[in-house]
Amino acid sequence: MKPARRYEIFSLLLAGILAATAGCGSSSRSSSTSSGGGSTAVNNVQTITVNTGPTAGPPINSPAINEPFTSVTVCAPGSTSNCQTISGILVDTGSSGLRILSSVLTISLPQQTGSGGNAVVECLPFVHGFTWGPVQAADLTIAGEEAKNLPIQVVGSVAFPTIPTSCSGQGAEEDDLKSLGANGVLGVGIFAQDCGDGCTITGSNNPGLYYSCSSSGCQVTTESLANQVANPVIFFATDNNGVIIDLPAVTGAEASITGSLIFGIGTQSNNALGSQTIYTLDPSTGNIATRFNNVTYPNAAFLDTGSNAIYFLDTATTGFSTCTDLTFWYCPTSTQTPSATNQGANGASGTFTFTVGNADTLTANGTVGVANGLAGPNSGMFDWGLPFFYGRKVYTAIENQNTPGGLGPYWAY
Repeated sequence: MKPARRYEIFSLLLAGILAATAGCGSSSRSSSTSSGGGSTAVNNVQTITVNTGPTAGPPINSPAINEPFTSVTVCAPGSTSNCQTISGILVDTGSSGLRILSSVLTISLPQQTGSGGNAVVECLPFVHGFTWGPVQAADLTIAGEEAKNLPIQVVGSVAFPTIPTSCSGQGAEEDDLKSLGANGVLGVGIFAQDCGDGCTITGSNNPGLYYSCSSSGCQVTTESLANQVANPVIFFATDNNGVIIDLPAVTGAEASITGSLIFGIGTQSNNALGSQTIYTLDPSTGNIATRFNNVTYPNAAFLDTGSNAIYFLDTATTGFSTCTDLTFWYCPTSTQTPSATNQGANGASGTFTFTVGNADTLTANGTVGVANGLAGPNSGMFDWGLPFFYGRKVYTAIENQNTPGGLGPYWAY
Protein backbone atom coordinates (compact mmCIF):
# COMPACT_ATOMS: atom_id res chain seq x y z
CA MET A 1 0.00 0.00 0.00
CA LYS A 2 1.39 3.38 -0.94
CA PRO A 3 1.77 6.10 1.68
CA ALA A 4 -0.38 9.21 1.52
CA ARG A 5 -0.28 11.03 -1.79
CA ARG A 6 1.76 14.19 -1.95
CA TYR A 7 -1.42 16.08 -2.95
CA GLU A 8 -2.76 16.00 0.56
CA ILE A 9 -0.50 18.81 1.71
CA PHE A 10 -0.23 20.83 -1.47
CA SER A 11 -2.33 23.54 0.15
CA LEU A 12 0.21 23.91 2.94
CA LEU A 13 3.10 24.03 0.50
CA LEU A 14 1.27 26.60 -1.59
CA ALA A 15 0.58 28.61 1.54
CA GLY A 16 4.33 28.81 2.09
CA ILE A 17 4.83 30.00 -1.47
CA LEU A 18 2.08 32.58 -1.02
CA ALA A 19 3.57 33.89 2.20
CA ALA A 20 6.91 34.40 0.47
CA THR A 21 5.51 36.24 -2.54
CA ALA A 22 3.61 39.48 -2.75
CA GLY A 23 -0.08 39.29 -3.61
CA CYS A 24 -0.37 35.56 -4.19
CA GLY A 25 -3.65 34.11 -3.02
CA SER A 26 -5.16 37.59 -2.80
CA SER A 27 -7.58 39.38 -5.06
CA SER A 28 -4.75 40.25 -7.45
CA ARG A 29 -4.42 36.71 -8.71
CA SER A 30 -7.52 36.53 -10.89
CA SER A 31 -10.11 38.95 -12.20
CA SER A 32 -12.39 36.56 -14.05
CA THR A 33 -15.98 36.20 -12.89
CA SER A 34 -18.74 33.67 -13.24
CA SER A 35 -21.25 34.20 -16.00
CA GLY A 36 -23.85 33.35 -13.36
CA GLY A 37 -27.36 32.00 -13.67
CA GLY A 38 -29.50 32.49 -16.74
CA SER A 39 -26.94 31.09 -19.17
CA THR A 40 -27.80 28.25 -21.50
CA ALA A 41 -27.59 25.09 -19.41
CA VAL A 42 -24.97 22.53 -20.36
CA ASN A 43 -24.18 19.16 -18.86
CA ASN A 44 -22.21 20.16 -15.80
CA VAL A 45 -22.02 16.78 -14.03
CA GLN A 46 -19.04 14.47 -14.41
CA THR A 47 -18.99 10.99 -12.88
CA ILE A 48 -16.18 10.27 -10.45
CA THR A 49 -15.30 6.84 -9.10
CA VAL A 50 -13.38 6.03 -5.95
CA ASN A 51 -11.66 2.70 -6.52
CA THR A 52 -8.28 0.99 -6.62
CA GLY A 53 -7.19 3.19 -9.49
CA PRO A 54 -5.32 2.68 -12.75
CA THR A 55 -2.54 0.12 -12.74
CA ALA A 56 -0.18 -1.31 -15.27
CA GLY A 57 -0.21 -4.64 -13.50
CA PRO A 58 1.86 -5.68 -10.51
CA PRO A 59 4.30 -4.67 -9.31
CA ILE A 60 4.06 -1.37 -11.17
CA ASN A 61 1.47 0.17 -8.84
CA SER A 62 -0.20 -0.98 -5.65
CA PRO A 63 -3.96 -0.46 -5.30
CA ALA A 64 -5.12 3.06 -4.58
CA ILE A 65 -7.53 3.74 -1.73
CA ASN A 66 -9.76 6.75 -1.11
CA GLU A 67 -8.78 8.39 -4.37
CA PRO A 68 -11.42 9.79 -6.76
CA PHE A 69 -10.81 9.22 -10.46
CA THR A 70 -12.47 10.51 -13.60
CA SER A 71 -11.86 10.83 -17.35
CA VAL A 72 -11.03 13.86 -19.47
CA THR A 73 -10.90 14.42 -23.21
CA VAL A 74 -8.06 16.54 -24.55
CA CYS A 75 -7.57 17.75 -28.11
CA ALA A 76 -4.96 19.75 -29.90
CA PRO A 77 -6.25 23.34 -29.77
CA GLY A 78 -8.90 23.91 -32.43
CA SER A 79 -9.01 20.26 -33.52
CA THR A 80 -11.98 17.90 -33.35
CA SER A 81 -10.05 14.85 -34.56
CA ASN A 82 -6.65 15.04 -32.87
CA CYS A 83 -8.19 14.08 -29.55
CA GLN A 84 -7.83 11.52 -26.77
CA THR A 85 -9.97 10.47 -23.81
CA ILE A 86 -7.86 9.56 -20.78
CA SER A 87 -9.18 7.75 -17.72
CA GLY A 88 -7.61 7.35 -14.30
CA ILE A 89 -7.29 11.09 -13.68
CA LEU A 90 -7.21 12.00 -9.99
CA VAL A 91 -9.74 14.70 -9.02
CA ASP A 92 -7.92 17.02 -6.63
CA THR A 93 -9.47 19.99 -4.82
CA GLY A 94 -6.09 20.63 -3.16
CA SER A 95 -4.29 21.86 -6.30
CA SER A 96 -5.00 23.77 -9.50
CA GLY A 97 -4.30 22.68 -13.06
CA LEU A 98 -4.49 19.68 -15.36
CA ARG A 99 -1.45 17.39 -15.41
CA ILE A 100 -1.23 14.34 -17.67
CA LEU A 101 1.46 11.70 -17.81
CA SER A 102 3.40 11.86 -21.05
CA SER A 103 3.42 8.05 -21.09
CA VAL A 104 -0.37 7.91 -21.60
CA LEU A 105 -0.68 10.87 -23.96
CA THR A 106 -0.86 9.71 -27.57
CA ILE A 107 -1.64 13.01 -29.31
CA SER A 108 0.70 15.90 -30.05
CA LEU A 109 0.10 19.21 -28.31
CA PRO A 110 1.77 22.56 -29.03
CA GLN A 111 4.66 23.50 -26.77
CA GLN A 112 4.52 26.79 -24.88
CA THR A 113 7.58 28.95 -25.50
CA GLY A 114 8.95 31.96 -23.67
CA SER A 115 11.65 34.51 -24.29
CA GLY A 116 14.00 33.62 -27.12
CA GLY A 117 11.63 30.90 -28.26
CA ASN A 118 12.76 28.55 -25.49
CA ALA A 119 10.42 25.85 -24.23
CA VAL A 120 8.65 26.47 -20.92
CA VAL A 121 8.88 23.52 -18.50
CA GLU A 122 7.41 23.31 -15.02
CA CYS A 123 8.66 21.79 -11.77
CA LEU A 124 5.71 21.50 -9.42
CA PRO A 125 6.90 20.63 -5.91
CA PHE A 126 4.84 18.62 -3.46
CA VAL A 127 5.98 17.77 0.05
CA HIS A 128 7.22 14.30 -0.89
CA GLY A 129 8.40 14.98 -4.42
CA PHE A 130 7.74 16.86 -7.62
CA THR A 131 6.41 16.60 -11.15
CA TRP A 132 8.58 17.76 -14.05
CA GLY A 133 7.35 18.36 -17.58
CA PRO A 134 6.64 20.88 -20.32
CA VAL A 135 3.76 23.33 -20.39
CA GLN A 136 1.65 22.65 -23.45
CA ALA A 137 -1.77 23.77 -24.69
CA ALA A 138 -4.90 21.67 -25.06
CA ASP A 139 -8.65 21.97 -25.49
CA LEU A 140 -10.27 20.14 -22.58
CA THR A 141 -13.75 18.64 -22.57
CA ILE A 142 -15.30 17.24 -19.39
CA ALA A 143 -19.03 16.57 -19.05
CA GLY A 144 -20.47 19.26 -21.32
CA GLU A 145 -17.89 21.87 -20.32
CA GLU A 146 -15.03 23.05 -22.50
CA ALA A 147 -11.79 24.83 -21.68
CA LYS A 148 -10.15 26.11 -24.85
CA ASN A 149 -6.39 26.57 -25.24
CA LEU A 150 -5.77 25.55 -21.65
CA PRO A 151 -2.15 25.51 -20.41
CA ILE A 152 -1.45 22.05 -18.91
CA GLN A 153 1.61 20.20 -17.65
CA VAL A 154 2.71 17.07 -19.53
CA VAL A 155 4.46 15.12 -16.81
CA GLY A 156 7.59 13.08 -17.50
CA SER A 157 8.11 14.04 -21.15
CA VAL A 158 11.18 12.36 -22.66
CA ALA A 159 11.85 15.59 -24.54
CA PHE A 160 13.18 17.13 -21.32
CA PRO A 161 15.09 14.34 -19.56
CA THR A 162 17.58 16.53 -17.71
CA ILE A 163 16.06 17.93 -14.55
CA PRO A 164 17.88 20.92 -13.01
CA THR A 165 19.15 20.33 -9.48
CA SER A 166 16.99 23.19 -8.16
CA CYS A 167 14.04 20.96 -9.06
CA SER A 168 15.39 17.46 -8.44
CA GLY A 169 16.56 18.49 -5.00
CA GLN A 170 12.95 18.82 -3.87
CA GLY A 171 12.39 15.10 -3.38
CA ALA A 172 11.37 12.09 -5.41
CA GLU A 173 10.48 12.40 -9.07
CA GLU A 174 6.74 11.64 -9.51
CA ASP A 175 6.67 11.34 -13.28
CA ASP A 176 5.21 7.91 -14.05
CA LEU A 177 2.25 5.74 -13.10
CA LYS A 178 4.20 3.86 -10.46
CA SER A 179 5.18 7.01 -8.58
CA LEU A 180 2.16 9.20 -9.29
CA GLY A 181 -0.50 6.51 -8.84
CA ALA A 182 -2.71 8.11 -11.49
CA ASN A 183 -2.63 8.91 -15.20
CA GLY A 184 -2.87 12.56 -14.33
CA VAL A 185 -4.29 15.11 -11.92
CA LEU A 186 -7.31 17.36 -12.44
CA GLY A 187 -6.67 20.21 -10.01
CA VAL A 188 -9.95 22.04 -9.33
CA GLY A 189 -8.98 23.82 -6.13
CA ILE A 190 -9.46 27.33 -4.79
CA PHE A 191 -6.82 29.08 -6.90
CA ALA A 192 -7.09 30.22 -10.51
CA GLN A 193 -3.48 29.33 -11.35
CA ASP A 194 -0.99 26.94 -9.81
CA CYS A 195 1.42 29.68 -8.74
CA GLY A 196 -0.06 33.15 -9.13
CA ASP A 197 1.72 36.48 -8.85
CA GLY A 198 4.84 34.95 -7.32
CA CYS A 199 5.86 33.40 -10.61
CA THR A 200 5.40 36.64 -12.54
CA ILE A 201 8.24 38.43 -10.76
CA THR A 202 12.02 38.16 -10.96
CA GLY A 203 14.42 37.66 -8.11
CA SER A 204 14.51 35.57 -4.97
CA ASN A 205 10.78 35.92 -4.28
CA ASN A 206 9.99 33.89 -7.40
CA PRO A 207 9.36 30.34 -6.08
CA GLY A 208 10.98 28.82 -9.18
CA LEU A 209 8.18 26.67 -10.58
CA TYR A 210 8.71 27.59 -14.25
CA TYR A 211 11.85 27.10 -16.35
CA SER A 212 13.05 28.27 -19.73
CA CYS A 213 14.79 25.33 -21.39
CA SER A 214 17.20 25.39 -24.31
CA SER A 215 19.88 23.04 -25.58
CA SER A 216 22.25 24.46 -22.97
CA GLY A 217 19.97 23.70 -20.01
CA CYS A 218 17.03 25.03 -18.01
CA GLN A 219 16.87 28.23 -15.99
CA VAL A 220 14.13 29.57 -13.70
CA THR A 221 11.96 32.06 -15.56
CA THR A 222 8.95 34.25 -14.98
CA GLU A 223 5.53 33.10 -16.14
CA SER A 224 2.56 35.40 -16.68
CA LEU A 225 -0.80 34.53 -15.13
CA ALA A 226 -2.25 33.92 -18.59
CA ASN A 227 0.43 31.33 -19.39
CA GLN A 228 0.51 29.46 -16.07
CA VAL A 229 -0.99 25.99 -15.70
CA ALA A 230 -4.51 26.96 -14.70
CA ASN A 231 -7.58 25.65 -12.97
CA PRO A 232 -9.62 24.44 -15.96
CA VAL A 233 -12.90 25.59 -14.41
CA ILE A 234 -12.12 29.29 -14.88
CA PHE A 235 -11.81 28.63 -18.64
CA PHE A 236 -15.41 27.39 -18.94
CA ALA A 237 -17.92 29.68 -20.65
CA THR A 238 -20.26 29.19 -17.68
CA ASP A 239 -20.28 27.14 -14.47
CA ASN A 240 -16.84 28.64 -13.93
CA ASN A 241 -16.91 29.80 -10.32
CA GLY A 242 -16.28 26.54 -8.47
CA VAL A 243 -17.06 22.86 -8.11
CA ILE A 244 -19.10 20.53 -5.91
CA ILE A 245 -17.99 17.06 -4.85
CA ASP A 246 -20.98 14.84 -4.09
CA LEU A 247 -20.13 11.38 -2.75
CA PRO A 248 -22.32 8.82 -0.96
CA ALA A 249 -21.90 7.91 2.69
CA VAL A 250 -19.48 5.07 3.43
CA THR A 251 -19.37 2.72 6.41
CA GLY A 252 -16.18 0.76 6.81
CA ALA A 253 -14.52 -0.54 3.64
CA GLU A 254 -15.95 -1.03 0.15
CA ALA A 255 -14.60 -1.98 -3.26
CA SER A 256 -15.72 1.24 -4.97
CA ILE A 257 -18.27 4.02 -4.94
CA THR A 258 -19.54 6.42 -7.59
CA GLY A 259 -20.31 10.09 -7.14
CA SER A 260 -20.38 13.37 -9.01
CA LEU A 261 -18.13 16.29 -9.79
CA ILE A 262 -20.56 19.17 -10.41
CA PHE A 263 -19.30 22.34 -12.05
CA GLY A 264 -20.52 25.77 -10.99
CA ILE A 265 -22.07 27.18 -7.82
CA GLY A 266 -25.50 28.73 -8.22
CA THR A 267 -25.29 28.75 -12.01
CA GLN A 268 -27.80 25.97 -12.68
CA SER A 269 -30.68 24.30 -10.88
CA ASN A 270 -28.47 21.40 -9.78
CA ASN A 271 -25.71 23.42 -8.12
CA ALA A 272 -27.56 25.81 -5.83
CA LEU A 273 -25.71 26.74 -2.68
CA GLY A 274 -28.67 25.92 -0.48
CA SER A 275 -28.26 25.89 3.30
CA GLN A 276 -24.59 24.94 3.38
CA THR A 277 -22.40 26.88 5.79
CA ILE A 278 -19.78 29.03 4.05
CA TYR A 279 -16.25 28.97 5.45
CA THR A 280 -14.19 31.76 3.95
CA LEU A 281 -10.43 31.29 3.85
CA ASP A 282 -7.62 33.21 5.44
CA PRO A 283 -6.26 35.39 2.62
CA SER A 284 -2.60 34.83 3.53
CA THR A 285 -2.70 31.02 3.80
CA GLY A 286 -5.80 29.85 1.93
CA ASN A 287 -6.77 27.76 4.96
CA ILE A 288 -9.33 27.70 7.78
CA ALA A 289 -8.89 27.04 11.51
CA THR A 290 -9.58 23.76 13.33
CA ARG A 291 -10.04 23.22 17.06
CA PHE A 292 -9.25 19.73 18.33
CA ASN A 293 -8.62 18.40 21.84
CA ASN A 294 -9.15 21.93 23.21
CA VAL A 295 -6.33 23.30 21.05
CA THR A 296 -6.99 25.69 18.16
CA TYR A 297 -4.81 25.45 15.06
CA PRO A 298 -5.33 28.81 13.31
CA ASN A 299 -5.29 28.83 9.52
CA ALA A 300 -3.90 25.31 9.48
CA ALA A 301 -6.73 23.24 8.03
CA PHE A 302 -7.93 22.55 4.50
CA LEU A 303 -10.25 20.25 2.53
CA ASP A 304 -8.62 18.07 -0.11
CA THR A 305 -9.97 15.22 -2.23
CA GLY A 306 -6.40 14.42 -3.22
CA SER A 307 -5.70 13.19 0.33
CA ASN A 308 -6.65 9.58 0.94
CA ALA A 309 -7.15 9.99 4.69
CA ILE A 310 -7.80 12.58 7.38
CA TYR A 311 -4.34 13.64 8.53
CA PHE A 312 -4.07 15.45 11.83
CA LEU A 313 -1.58 16.22 14.55
CA ASP A 314 0.69 13.49 15.90
CA THR A 315 0.54 10.49 18.18
CA ALA A 316 1.78 12.36 21.25
CA THR A 317 -1.12 14.81 20.96
CA THR A 318 -3.91 12.50 19.90
CA GLY A 319 -3.13 9.32 21.78
CA PHE A 320 -3.70 7.30 18.62
CA SER A 321 -1.02 4.77 17.85
CA THR A 322 0.33 4.46 14.33
CA CYS A 323 0.35 1.12 12.56
CA THR A 324 3.44 -1.03 12.88
CA ASP A 325 3.88 -1.41 9.15
CA LEU A 326 1.72 1.40 7.74
CA THR A 327 3.33 4.04 9.92
CA PHE A 328 1.70 6.86 7.96
CA TRP A 329 -1.77 5.73 9.26
CA TYR A 330 -3.34 5.15 12.65
CA CYS A 331 -4.21 1.68 13.96
CA PRO A 332 -6.29 2.10 17.15
CA THR A 333 -7.36 -1.12 18.84
CA SER A 334 -10.99 -0.09 18.39
CA THR A 335 -12.73 2.37 16.10
CA GLN A 336 -12.78 5.90 17.50
CA THR A 337 -15.13 8.82 16.74
CA PRO A 338 -13.39 12.06 17.74
CA SER A 339 -14.75 15.47 16.83
CA ALA A 340 -13.24 18.76 15.73
CA THR A 341 -14.56 22.25 15.06
CA ASN A 342 -13.77 24.11 11.85
CA GLN A 343 -13.95 27.90 11.69
CA GLY A 344 -13.74 30.15 8.65
CA ALA A 345 -12.21 33.60 8.45
CA ASN A 346 -15.80 34.90 8.44
CA GLY A 347 -16.42 33.40 11.89
CA ALA A 348 -18.66 30.60 10.65
CA SER A 349 -18.05 27.38 12.55
CA GLY A 350 -19.25 23.81 12.76
CA THR A 351 -18.32 20.75 14.80
CA PHE A 352 -17.92 17.43 13.03
CA THR A 353 -17.47 13.89 14.23
CA PHE A 354 -15.21 11.71 12.12
CA THR A 355 -14.07 8.11 12.24
CA VAL A 356 -10.59 6.78 12.98
CA GLY A 357 -10.37 3.06 12.29
CA ASN A 358 -7.62 0.49 12.22
CA ALA A 359 -5.83 0.95 8.89
CA ASP A 360 -4.47 -2.60 8.91
CA THR A 361 -8.02 -3.94 9.11
CA LEU A 362 -9.47 -1.45 6.64
CA THR A 363 -6.86 -2.18 3.97
CA ALA A 364 -6.38 -5.92 4.57
CA ASN A 365 -8.36 -6.80 1.45
CA GLY A 366 -6.44 -5.76 -1.67
CA THR A 367 -9.68 -5.15 -3.57
CA VAL A 368 -10.78 -2.36 -1.22
CA GLY A 369 -10.73 1.05 -2.86
CA VAL A 370 -12.81 2.94 -0.30
CA ALA A 371 -12.35 3.15 3.47
CA ASN A 372 -14.08 5.50 5.86
CA GLY A 373 -11.94 5.66 8.97
CA LEU A 374 -8.54 5.97 7.34
CA ALA A 375 -6.52 8.58 9.24
CA GLY A 376 -2.90 9.35 9.98
CA PRO A 377 -0.46 11.69 11.74
CA ASN A 378 0.29 15.16 10.41
CA SER A 379 1.81 17.41 13.01
CA GLY A 380 0.27 20.79 13.72
CA MET A 381 -2.45 20.91 11.08
CA PHE A 382 -5.63 19.28 9.83
CA ASP A 383 -5.85 17.81 6.33
CA TRP A 384 -9.51 16.93 5.82
CA GLY A 385 -9.00 14.30 3.12
CA LEU A 386 -11.48 12.29 1.10
CA PRO A 387 -13.19 10.51 4.04
CA PHE A 388 -14.51 13.94 5.11
CA PHE A 389 -16.34 14.17 1.77
CA TYR A 390 -18.25 10.90 2.21
CA GLY A 391 -21.96 11.52 2.69
CA ARG A 392 -21.94 15.28 2.14
CA LYS A 393 -21.80 17.85 -0.65
CA VAL A 394 -18.66 19.96 -0.43
CA TYR A 395 -18.41 23.21 -2.38
CA THR A 396 -15.08 24.72 -3.47
CA ALA A 397 -15.40 28.33 -4.65
CA ILE A 398 -12.52 29.69 -6.71
CA GLU A 399 -10.79 32.92 -5.78
CA ASN A 400 -12.42 36.12 -7.07
CA GLN A 401 -15.24 34.29 -8.82
CA ASN A 402 -18.76 35.53 -8.15
CA THR A 403 -21.11 33.10 -6.41
CA PRO A 404 -24.41 33.42 -4.54
CA GLY A 405 -22.33 33.17 -1.35
CA GLY A 406 -20.03 36.03 -2.34
CA LEU A 407 -16.60 36.02 -3.92
CA GLY A 408 -14.42 32.98 -3.59
CA PRO A 409 -12.34 31.49 -2.21
CA TYR A 410 -14.35 29.53 0.30
CA TRP A 411 -15.49 26.06 1.18
CA ALA A 412 -19.09 25.27 1.98
CA TYR A 413 -20.73 22.13 3.29
